[in-house]
Order: sequence, then C-alpha cells, then structure tokens
Amino acid sequence: MESLRELYRIGYGPSSSHTMGPRFATQHFLALCPSADRYEACLYGSLAATGKGHLTDKAIRTLCEEYGKQVEITWYPDEEKPFHPNALTFFGYDSEGNILAQQTYYSVGGGRVVIEGEIEDDKKNIYPKEYGTMAKILEYCSTEGLQLWEFVLQFEGNGILDYIAEVWDVMSQAVEAGINAEGVLPGGLKLARKASQYNSKAGEFTGPLGNTAIAISYALAVSEENAGGGKIVTAPTCGSCGVLPGVLYYLAKHYKVSKVKILRALLTAGLIGNLVKTNGSISGAEVGCQGEVGVACAMASGAAAQLLGGTIHQIEYAAEMGLEHHLGLTCDPMRGLVQIPCIERNALGAMRSIDHCTFALLGDGRHKVSFDSVVEVMMETGQALPSLYRETSKGGLAKVLS
Repeated sequence: MESLRELYRIGYGPSSSHTMGPRFATQHFLALCPSADRYEACLYGSLAATGKGHLTDKAIRTLCEEYGKQVEITWYPDEEKPFHPNALTFFGYDSEGNILAQQTYYSVGGGRVVIEGEIEDDKKNIYPKEYGTMAKILEYCSTEGLQLWEFVLQFEGNGILDYIAEVWDVMSQAVEAGINAEGVLPGGLKLARKASQYNSKAGEFTGPLGNTAIAISYALAVSEENAGGGKIVTAPTCGSCGVLPGVLYYLAKHYKVSKVKILRALLTAGLIGNLVKTNGSISGAEVGCQGEVGVACAMASGAAAQLLGGTIHQIEYAAEMGLEHHLGLTCDPMRGLVQIPCIERNALGAMRSIDHCTFALLGDGRHKVSFDSVVEVMMETGQALPSLYRETSKGGLAKVLS
C-alpha cells in the first residue's frame, strides 16, 4: 500500500478522477512534449461521458493556458480503453501536423493517474505486502498490542502527522466555508446550497435527532464546497469528500474530542480507505458509488468507533458495515455534475456512519462477514454493474433530467 499522502489529496473540486487526475495528466504531457505547436486531448469512456459536468475540459484548458498553450479536446463517450473507463490520450503536433509525441493516461480514482506503458513503482508501497489485508493487520496489532493508528505510524513515521494536520485544517475550513455559503451551485441544475439553512435548523432540535441533523449539515457543507469548486480533501474522492470531515467535525465540536485524537482517527480512516484502494477500487467509473460514498462511509464509521472507545475489532466491524450496506450503489450523476445525488449521499453517509459506529460498539466486534470479504464482493458487484450505472450519466437517476 502507498502512503496516506496518496489517498488524502488536497485540491479543488468537483471531481478527483475527472478534474484532479486530468490536470495532472496535462501537466505531465506538457513537460513530456513542451515544444509542440498544437495539442489534442482525447477523452474516452466515463471521462468523456460526464467530463463537461465534471469540468474536465476546463481543467485541461486552464492548465494549458497557464503554459501559453492551446489544446483541442475531442470526446469519445462510447469508446473505452481496456485498462480503466477513465482514459485520456494526449497528442502533440508540429506546425505541419506531424505527431511529435502521444501518451495515454488513466485516472483511476482519488486523483491518482496511471501512465500507460510505465511499470507501477513498488517503491511507493511503504507498507509490507504481508500486511495487505485487514485480517493480517488485525492479527499483527493483536499480537503487538497496537491500535490501528499506531500501525500506520510504524510504517509512515511521525512525519505523516504534519501532513494529516494539514488535511484536518483543510477539512475544517471546508466545513466552515460551506456552512457560511449560500446561493446556487454552478452547472445548470440550479441547485441551491442547503448546509447553512440546515445547520441553523439543526440547532433547534434536541436529542438524537438534533445530533444527527448537525452532522448532516457539516457533511453537506463540505460536499457543497466541492460541487462549487472549493478546496477540499479527497476522502477517498472528491465526490465523497463530505462524509469523513462531517463526522469528525461533529465529534470534535460537540463531544470535545481533541485534535490529537482526530488526527489519529484520520490515520485509521486512511488505512481503511487504503485497503479498499489497494484490494478493490475507489473509482465511481469502475465500481459505482459504492467505491466512493461506500468507502467514505466505511472510513468514517471506523474513525468514529475509534474516537468513541472501540477496540480494533469493533473498528473493523463498523468499517465493514459502511461497505456492506452500500453494496451495489450506482454512480449516476445528473448531467454529469457532482451534485444530484452526490451531495445528499454524503450527508446521509455521515448519518449512517454514526449508526454503524453505534451498532458496532453495542457488541464485542465479533461478526460473520469480514471487511476483506466485503471488499472482494464490492469489486465483483461493481464489475457486474452495466456501464450506464458507472459514472456515464446514461442511466438511473441521471436520466430523470436528461
């Protein structure tokens, strides 16, 4: 597994796979072929089908303009490359139209890009391969008397805490910015922001209803910031970036949880997300929204269980439920925008995370279906989903406003 720095990426919305990834690919190709007179970017599969709604073309053009370059973008929504549905091929031409260079990139989720033809760099994997599953990590931690966050520090080093502190600062700022923002989100759906209003109303509620409502408003705030192109952290993606900060901000503010403990919870949540990223997928274009909001819910469920005193086995159980109860969730954004149903799913994902945490803490952590098994089933389910339910906006809820 790679460092949590590769999972928690700080950047701007609305999409890690459709905005962050293509921006990195553009930057790489401009460095690879700086002398071309003309550039062409060919988008394939999901990257083409929902690219305009996700501002893919804007991300590519804006970066090219920063380098003083012009780029032509062509769209192939019905054509997929074999490695991954999110594919982008760049061409660089001379003044006579001859190809100087070409390169294909795959945006595989969470802002990560795989360059075709390049061997994956094992040096990026800082965790030993023998600890590549939750079962092996739990066994090791039980033997050594470690918490999951301590396992992370053992291989990442204490230096990761400085980065995680920055991650938490950006998450907190996104909550606060979203709570104070009002107006209509860009993109054409004319969807009004709700976080500010919901937060105000939540303060009037009491008991469990009020607590849940407050957490929902925090998750909404971050997700709306993402939809508006604001600064967020992939957790594990842009489209699911509201769940984890919504839950952690709620626990930090209303249960007076210290920052030190929040940072430790982020390490545990990152480990959970990293395991899915390594053994499954966090790409909506590959496995549907179960790989985005489902994984985010697993991360937040496990983090909450840790903060409320759960054992490593109760944490695993909470995370397992986060995945299990999102199995089969489709990715069908209306008009390709990260707004409907994405924003509400983040809010309800935060609420469900708290419920999963509660359920896990009621027991002793023993259960029948393991976290690792659900990751396998998630991949199987995602690959069985027709492409129209995997971030192409060709089916499901996306057809309601087609």
